[in-house]
Order: sequence, then structure tokens, then C-alpha cells
Amino acid sequence: MVFDRLLARALATIVRRGTLRVTTEAGQILRAGDGGQPEVAVRLVGEGATRTLVLDPELALGELFMDGRLLVEQGTLMEFLQLLLQDSHAERSKLPIPTTATLRSIAWRLAGRNDARLSKANVAHHYDLSSTLYDLFLDRHRQYSCAYFEHGDGPLDDAQRAKQRHIAAKLFVQPGNSVLEIGSGWGGLAVYLARHAGAGRVRGITLSEEQLAASRRLAVREGLAPRVAFELEDYRATAGTFDRIVSVGMFEHVGPKDYPAFFESCARLMAEDGVMLLHTIGRTGEPGYTNPWIRKYIFPGGHLPTMTEMMPAIERSGLMVTDVEVLRLHYAETLKAWRERFMARRDEAMRLYDERFCRMWEFYLSLCEAAFRWEDVVVFQIQLGRRNDVLPITRDYIGEREAALRASELAAMPVAAE
Repeated sequence: MVFDRLLARALATIVRRGTLRVTTEAGQILRAGDGGQPEVAVRLVGEGATRTLVLDPELALGELFMDGRLLVEQGTLMEFLQLLLQDSHAERSKLPIPTTATLRSIAWRLAGRNDARLSKANVAHHYDLSSTLYDLFLDRHRQYSCAYFEHGDGPLDDAQRAKQRHIAAKLFVQPGNSVLEIGSGWGGLAVYLARHAGAGRVRGITLSEEQLAASRRLAVREGLAPRVAFELEDYRATAGTFDRIVSVGMFEHVGPKDYPAFFESCARLMAEDGVMLLHTIGRTGEPGYTNPWIRKYIFPGGHLPTMTEMMPAIERSGLMVTDVEVLRLHYAETLKAWRERFMARRDEAMRLYDERFCRMWEFYLSLCEAAFRWEDVVVFQIQLGRRNDVLPITRDYIGEREAALRASELAAMPVAAE
């Protein structure tokens, strides 16, 4: 019963609005909240479920849901996460036993670097899953990063195309420019930069063999293979000089101890009049360790940077920050679309994997959406250069370039092989 009491005390501190009812495996009913909406009821199942949750809630919550030992009996999983996170302010001191978080924080500070071997293994864990799985919920361009909702809503495909357009505009690509994409995904952005932004040569590097094969097929299918090439390569091994460098959704896998190596590599690879755009998930609060469930099951080696973690490494590399934009809630809306698409085709995912995997994926998409809605998680777009006279002195060029890119997209629509 001691764990029931500890859980009840923690819930009373964390859940301030809405209504939460938790039934422990012993049958005790715990209540928290102010009686308002949403109303959520969950049940813990199996011997030791409450103890497991109390001892390490950051890890156990997802594991219990995956194993069918945490059942949502009223409301939805998203509403349950809302009750837990909307007033928590990401304060780990509110956990039932904060000592676990303290020990995890110490371990995070002592952790080693993500060398090339470990980085490849971490990437393979997530990105070398079946491409069919990603086709269940991604847009037609297979963009697996934050979309850009120009008008606050709209179809996912439109928002992902707008993201490509927004990034290309900030890169300020000149006709014939060479572009390096660090972490090239399934190749959609590289193809966009060559087809619409005027890039003369695009080199995409990835550590995922599954994505590499798909990217190369895309370049051939689009008739761009001579100009758009992809390699299985770590950024530390890349050679050459590039007019433009872009990295979208990759920096989260670098790790704080390798930030100097990352930005030094970018400085080494960038032309004197070069421009770089770094698009990364980050946090607006203080530095801290990644959610342990996400790190164990979804993104091993992952870390969400704060500005204070990135800036010293950028400054020491010799690069200068020329623009910063913080995308708020765009990723929450992206994840909502992904979650709804995945759940609508959950039966197809079951044929690929199993029930536990599908519950894991649902929890992953839901937890990440909740973090972007109610915690301090955002997306940073940081523009970098070597000189301060390469880009226009006002941001008007971004909108102007987006308009030109939109016109290029419309002109190509009748012949685009999409």
C-alpha cells in the first residue's frame, strides 16, 4: 500500500486540472484533478505494476502501456498524457521518487560520445525499420521531420511541402550551388533543392542503409541521379567544399559531447560565402537528459539540445549565427497528423510487426505530441554562415523566395513524378 500512497501524493501534485482516476492492481481507486475536463480513467494490471510505476515513472509509463498493463478505460491516451503534462512544467522534482531522476541526470553527464560506430547503430535501430511502416503515416514526400503549417492548419502534405520551401528559401541557394545535406532521410529535400531551388549538385549523406537505398531509387525515378547523389557516410568523414549545407532532424542524434565535432566539420566543409540551415528539435528550458523511454525504445543516443548547449560549439567553430527561428506547436500538429494516420492503418502495422510494437508506436507518437504541446520542446531553425555580407540584411527575402519556389512547384506539377 505504500506505493499506492506515493502514487496518490504524486498525482495530487502533478494533476491540477481535469479529472483522473487510477485503479491500482490492488483495486484501490486514486483520484486527482479539479473535477473538470478531460475525464480520464486508467487501470494498472498485474502484480507490481504500481510499484514499477512509482519507482521509475519516466520509463515505466510507456513500458506498462506497451505490455498492456496500463489500460485507458475512459478518455484517450492523449488526454491521459495531457493531464500528466499540462501543469508539470517538465519539473522532475514532482516525480514520486525524485532520486531516480537525480541518478539519471548524473549518468547523462558522465555518458560518452556518439562515435561513428555507435551513431550508425543508433540510426539503424529506428530508421532501418520497414519502409512500409513509414508509408502508413508519412506524407507522399516521406518527410520524417516537423512540417511547417503556414496558416495554422491544413493537410500534412501541404505543410511538409511548405517546410521544404521554407528551408530552401533560408538557404538562399544560387543557381548551380553545391549542397550538402547531413542526414538526408528518404531523399525528398535533396530532390526538392535540385528540382526547384536551382542547386547544381546535391550530396546527401546518411547512416541508414534502408534510407540510402530508397533515396537512390528516388533520384533515379525523378531523373536527377547525375545531380543528386547519396552516400552511406558519417559527417566526420565527409570531404570537399559546399556552397550550402542543410541538416534537418539529424542533430538530435549527435549528442552534446560531439557538438564541437559537428560544427567544426560544418565549418570545414562550408565555402567562404556559404550558408547553412540547421533544423533541430530542441528545448527552451535548462539542459537535461532525454526521456528514458524514448531513449531506450525509439531514439537510442538521442538528445534534445538547448541554445546554451549549441552556442558555445558554434562560436568556437568560427561560424556565425545569422538567423534563428523557433517553430512552436508545428511539430505538435505534425505528430497529431502522424498519430491519426497511424491509428487509422493500425491493422496494417499489425501485419508488419505485433501488438506490442503497435502500442509502442502509439505511445511514441502520443508522448512526443504531448511534449510539444505542454512541455518545453520546440524546433529551432538556426541559419549559419562565415561572413555577414552574404545574405540580405532584412528577412524579406525569405517570403520572396518562398513565392518563387511555390511558382516553380506549380509549373512542374503536370510533369512531376510524385
